[in-house]
Amino acid sequence: MSGTRGLFIPGPTNVPQAVRLAMDIAMEDQRAPDLPSFTLPLFADVKKVFKTEQGQIFLFPASGTGGWEAAMANTLSPGDKVLIARFGQFSLLWADMCQRMGLEVDVVDVPWGEGVPVEIFAEKLKSDKTHSYKAVLVTHNETATGVTSDVAGVRRAMDDAKHPALLFVDAVSSLASIDFRMDEWGVDVCVSGSQKGFMMPAGLAILAVSQRALDMRKSARALRCYFDFEDMMRTNKDGYFPYTPPLHMFRALRAATDLLLAEGLENVFARHHRLAEGVRRAVHAWGLKLCAKDPKWHSDTVSAILLPEGFDSAALVRHAYTKYHMSLGMGLNKVAGKVFRIGHLGDLNEIMCLTAIAGSEMAMRDLSVPVEAGSGVAAAMEYYRGAAGSTALKNAA
Repeated sequence: MSGTRGLFIPGPTNVPQAVRLAMDIAMEDQRAPDLPSFTLPLFADVKKVFKTEQGQIFLFPASGTGGWEAAMANTLSPGDKVLIARFGQFSLLWADMCQRMGLEVDVVDVPWGEGVPVEIFAEKLKSDKTHSYKAVLVTHNETATGVTSDVAGVRRAMDDAKHPALLFVDAVSSLASIDFRMDEWGVDVCVSGSQKGFMMPAGLAILAVSQRALDMRKSARALRCYFDFEDMMRTNKDGYFPYTPPLHMFRALRAATDLLLAEGLENVFARHHRLAEGVRRAVHAWGLKLCAKDPKWHSDTVSAILLPEGFDSAALVRHAYTKYHMSLGMGLNKVAGKVFRIGHLGDLNEIMCLTAIAGSEMAMRDLSVPVEAGSGVAAAMEYYRGAAGSTALKNAA
């Protein structure tokens, strides 16, 4: 089939031309004397995306999963107790990693379609008089179910309980797309990745770490080598790395960060909300429901859409891929075969979202899912005309 395949999974996302071109360079000397003039300003500007002045940036050649491991290995010890909620595939995998690393994991199971239960966390933290919890783990945006949790609410609960635990946040599918405020929310470690809001290929774990968390590395007894913050800090301060770095990815990160800061983070968040709301209106017009059980959980980066009983979402995703040259997200684990996902994050606009909606609508009708032709497209189109049109007219004036 001619044309470009529509990529509407929640990551990897579309890579803008400026980012692709930034990677298309000859190999560089990772020990060149002028490398710090590139790397040190890059560290400083990536901090702005996390909204931190105090946090330290770490760039590891890894996925977000490697970022999880780096976060825990540098701050915790086997036997340490952590608190985490499990409400989707990625919060489940993070809890599993904690257990496999020898931590004592207090897992709060929540129905898939809800997020971090702040009230339950608050009760547990207040009851923990001996401060046995060493860290509280929050998946900011659960990609499998299209649910965003209240990180600021968890911080308030920790402060109300006067609890000294570290606050870890998985922001892989939220950073640079949904508002995140590391310093204001008192986040100690934030883990993200290159392939979602940063609009890059997969392969870079991007972390921001508070000074309090950095201090914990002195007593943390978890084994670590490749992911050791100490090695990174010793060389990063001068603009270098302890092993051969993926400089082409850093060039891409420079270009992506420039795009984000040029658009303005608040504008980036507003754009993601606008695009997501159009998709949600389409879902409503189809007569379908989101996996997210309440509007307070709605994600602005991915919508997980429930098909009616008797329809297989995996078959729908395959059909959209083969017939319409379009990639949608599959349902994972507990929601496998029940939901399909439209990712609406990164380098995306209204017309692109309408493509995802139209393609999904055609695929559903091909498989006899009872949706009215044009209903979702029309609902999203009318919303986008009003929501985006006023901004465009203002800019044109």
